[in-house]
Amino acid sequence: MKVYLDNAATTKLDEEVLNAMLPYMKEEFGNPSSIHGFGRKTRSAIETARKTVSKLLNVTPAEIFFTSGGTEADNMAIVKTIETFGIKHAITSKIEHHAVEHTLQEMEKEGKIKLSWVNLDKKGNVDLAHLEELLKANPKSLVSLMHANNEVGTLLPINKVGEICEKYDAIFHSDTVQTMGHFAMDLRAMKVHMVTCAAHKFHGPKGVGFLYVNNTLKLKPLIHGGAQERNMRGGTENVYGIVGLAKAFEICNREMQEHQDHIRGLKNYMREQLQKNVPGVEFNGETDEHSLYTVLNVLLPPSEDGEMLLFNLDIQGIAASGGSACSSGSNQGSHVLRGLDVDMSRPSVRFSFCKYNTKEEIDYAIGKLVEILKIKVTAK
Repeated sequence: MKVYLDNAATTKLDEEVLNAMLPYMKEEFGNPSSIHGFGRKTRSAIETARKTVSKLLNVTPAEIFFTSGGTEADNMAIVKTIETFGIKHAITSKIEHHAVEHTLQEMEKEGKIKLSWVNLDKKGNVDLAHLEELLKANPKSLVSLMHANNEVGTLLPINKVGEICEKYDAIFHSDTVQTMGHFAMDLRAMKVHMVTCAAHKFHGPKGVGFLYVNNTLKLKPLIHGGAQERNMRGGTENVYGIVGLAKAFEICNREMQEHQDHIRGLKNYMREQLQKNVPGVEFNGETDEHSLYTVLNVLLPPSEDGEMLLFNLDIQGIAASGGSACSSGSNQGSHVLRGLDVDMSRPSVRFSFCKYNTKEEIDYAIGKLVEILKIKVTAK
């Protein structure tokens, strides 16, 4: 049996999304910057996609900029905000995605900003009092805090953070890659200036995303060399990727409640079964209503062969992860778990779910996990 439980890394392409993309991969191949009929057809597809996304987020089409994914969108938001507005101070946390953390650290290394780290509790919740303290001492800062942590799933009280930022005239950017398409968002009502998206996190294609920039901000371009994306990002657009993103986003919003109920049920079931079958099991991050319903990060009992656990699961056909897929190849371990002072001598596994997962798959994964752990105990 093959069980894919690494949906926080990427998701399976929805068949309906593929069908929407195919015409723009085969017949409709015109360059959207061309003035002839071939180009006008693909230009229309891009702008229709932009309108679809903007309507579902309750913003204007002019506030949506298509990118190559979440990492580029985060970089655009951070780098161009600092450069455009002469920001001298930024605030983030130790458990941000590297697209945010490394970008801010690089800006500090270049001497462009001073970087402050907001305090967190053991579950990854932001200390709002400390955030306000930092902003009081450094008004007009850039604040970048993710809506939901991609490894442990803890949710940010995004509206409360936005209110604090507004109080101190700060610009607020949130990496919403893990929540976009999974929660309904009215960005006009939310006090956030910029959010990011990657289509492959909600059954869309890889290599495409977007950055929302509130129309009160006018950023300098990220990529020069063309007038695409209203002069913000030069280069011929990924037409079929953009079409696929919009279709996937439309499906997510159309079926959101159904998917939430199904996936949350799987997560809760797995948590309960692990507690019954694995003595000493704990969970990293929040696991209740303050958590992302697609992610469960499991802290397992100590094991001499803990580093082989993911490989042993893979041998049994089970795909899971130990942290962000964007950090694969790193021998440093999860920076998120280290940032939360999790016991790194114990193996942690992130299981992440989607609409295609079933209860039978969860039963299989738990059975094999218990079997692997028992084998290790016996071997000792």
